[in-house]
Amino acid sequence: MQADYVIIGSGSAGSAMAYRLGEAGKRVIVIEQGGSDAGPFIQMPAALSYPMNMPLYDWGLSTEPEPHLGGRRLVTPRGKVIGGSSSINGMVYVRGHARDYDTWEAMGAQGWSYADVLPYFQRMENWHGADDAGAAGDPAYRGTNGPLHITRGPRKNPLFDAFIKAGQQAGYQMTGDYNGQRQEGFGAMEATIWKGKRWSAASAYLRPAMARGNVELVRAFARKVVIENGRAVGVEIARGGKIEVIRASAEVIVAASSINSPKILMLSGIGDAAHLKDHGIEVVAHRPGVGANLQDHLEIYMQYQAAQPITLYKYWNIWGKALIGAQWLFTKKGLGASNQFEACGFIRSDKGVEYPDIQYHFLPIAVRYDGQAVAGGHGFQVHTGPMRAKSRGSVTLRSADPMSVPKIQFNYMSDPRDWEDFRKVIRLTREIFEQPAITPFIKATIQPGLDLQTDAELDAFVRDHAESAYHPCGTCRMGAADDPMAVVDPECRVIGVEGLRVADSSIFPQVTNGNLNGPSIMTGEKASDHILGRQLPRSNLGPVMSQNWQTSQR
Repeated sequence: MQADYVIIGSGSAGSAMAYRLGEAGKRVIVIEQGGSDAGPFIQMPAALSYPMNMPLYDWGLSTEPEPHLGGRRLVTPRGKVIGGSSSINGMVYVRGHARDYDTWEAMGAQGWSYADVLPYFQRMENWHGADDAGAAGDPAYRGTNGPLHITRGPRKNPLFDAFIKAGQQAGYQMTGDYNGQRQEGFGAMEATIWKGKRWSAASAYLRPAMARGNVELVRAFARKVVIENGRAVGVEIARGGKIEVIRASAEVIVAASSINSPKILMLSGIGDAAHLKDHGIEVVAHRPGVGANLQDHLEIYMQYQAAQPITLYKYWNIWGKALIGAQWLFTKKGLGASNQFEACGFIRSDKGVEYPDIQYHFLPIAVRYDGQAVAGGHGFQVHTGPMRAKSRGSVTLRSADPMSVPKIQFNYMSDPRDWEDFRKVIRLTREIFEQPAITPFIKATIQPGLDLQTDAELDAFVRDHAESAYHPCGTCRMGAADDPMAVVDPECRVIGVEGLRVADSSIFPQVTNGNLNGPSIMTGEKASDHILGRQLPRSNLGPVMSQNWQTSQR
């Protein structure tokens, strides 16, 4: 088999690139190990806790024991299905803050400033937020003709507006569109949901691309990139018990996630020379940054017992779930048509912090991502944590066997500043839940208990209860070609190898402020233009920032 471009991975970035390259008339083969995304566990938004815990759809990865979290192993879900992680994620849509991308450029990612990436966010979006009564942002910042539908939930449960109002009463701003001109503040959360169904990268990009006839999906396991005389010429795959090579006449593009992309590069001879030699792999290009710079968002669930029986707990039984599922199955409406993350907030942790570094996802039930509800009946929670942790980890090979899972070590909380930030998160959040808009709904605190007050007590809670928000990135960092730790240059080309690019969340120099699905799709959109030798004009729109950020926390 042969095509102009061979893409490893059908996830957020991979599907976007397949769509744009196919649109330009190129022949594209997308390699994906996972299977179909059909069925209610993926397509029903309210069922989001199921696919990320099912071996059918998830690679089943977990970290090595994390030394600063009491030796706990944290799960690291990555999508093994068409659409990749966009088919198993929480569907929350966050672009990130404008300053995230200005920081990328300052770190060596020339041409990836906010002015450069905003046009790509606009190109990919089909934004329906203007239909929402709470939208008060400038629609000039948004796109309305792209493949990716972005909507807002109905916010019928009174807890959503109570949370937003409590944020305002605590002295924070309101924002009509956190993905538009001003991220900072409290308001409605956006999601990749359309007509009551998950709107993944497979729905938005891959299926329309395949319908044109010049993009083909190959179900196979990508073992490594085939490199001849310093140039990537294809991908070695395993399928049907046989080893084959799919050849690329133009380029090979790795878009296999921040965990599997560095793994594939290392198996192909690209990485730290000493590490590769330890596993008997011939070195093609010494790039010590491959697998390094691993980042994530760590979060805690601050949970409250409800004073009124208005939470989703009333449906947390076999009959309730059956009722929601049946309504969704026949009408694509009701509670099943929402991911239930319908209200959010972005705040700054301290004065002197220029833009938000704390995010809130509000949920009208007290439950874990694995679907385990808290004992005690009705409750609600907010997912929160610092957005720009200083700790860094790595992805390394366990062996030279492509079927072997890599070693994942985030080194969560290895930097003392991350402990300081988490203490601020807990104390600032407690203030919000002391406001009159939400206190009538609170019967008692579930966790962390109000008896935990000292730094040491809060640290112990974080150590025992913090969980990943499932936003790994940074392991094939983008930077200047002369940066020894950069893996790809600002055009996503792997430094030291011809005809090979990486484009997914692994190339992020620094984690963005919020969920990563949106930035990952943008990366695929922008990378496709680099591949095709074109670019959208830079935007002259800038963000609205807090005027008193140097002297005030809110």
